[in-house]
Amino acid sequence: MKLLLTGFEPFGGETINPAQEALALVSDRIGALEIIKRILPVAFGTSIAEVRAALREHRPDAVLCVGQAGGRMEVTPERVALNLNDARIPDNKGNQPVDEPVFADGPAAYFTTLPLREMVAAIHAAGLPARVSNTAGLFVCNHVMYGVLYHLAHELPGAIGGFMHVPYAPEQAVRQSAPQPSMSKNDIARAIAAAISAIERHLTARR
Repeated sequence: MKLLLTGFEPFGGETINPAQEALALVSDRIGALEIIKRILPVAFGTSIAEVRAALREHRPDAVLCVGQAGGRMEVTPERVALNLNDARIPDNKGNQPVDEPVFADGPAAYFTTLPLREMVAAIHAAGLPARVSNTAGLFVCNHVMYGVLYHLAHELPGAIGGFMHVPYAPEQAVRQSAPQPSMSKNDIARAIAAAISAIERHLTARR
C-alpha cells in the first residue's frame, strides 16, 4: 500500500515551514505503507496541480497533507475543506484570491475520509497533544485539502485523504511579536508517524 505525504515550503515571511522540516524525519515506510513525500508550493492552483500529478503517478491508497498553523497548540487533523479561496495574505506567487471557488463544479465542502478520531488517539498515545479541527482556514492549506478530495472523488474513489495542521517550530515562535505555542520538529515528525500508523491500521481493516 502507498500513502502520499505532502508538506509545504515556507511562506508569509518565514524562513522555514515545520511541515517541510518534519517530513524529512518521517520514515519512508510505516507498517505496510510505502510513504511517498512531496513538498508543495504555497501557491493557489499550482499546489493542486502538483498533488494531482503525484496522484496520477503513484495512485496511492491514502493521502495525508500537512501544513503549518501558527498559533495552534496541538496537531490538528482537519474535518472539512470548503470550496472557497479567500486569502488574507498573498501566496508565494503573489496571488490573493477573494471569495473564489476552488473548483466551480465542486460541492460546497468535502469532509475528510481519513480516520480522524483514530489519528488523534494515536498521537495522544505517542505523548503529544492533538485534537480534531473544524476549520482548515481559507488559504492554501484548505485549497489543497479541497483539491485532494476533489481529485480523489473523481479519479481515485477508493482512496482516502485529508489534511493535518501542525504548530510553529520553536525557532519561529520566538520571532513572533506575541507569545506563541510551538512544537519541535522531532515531535511533529512523531505525530505525523503516529497519524500514519492509524491510517495504516484503518486501511488494513478495510481489506
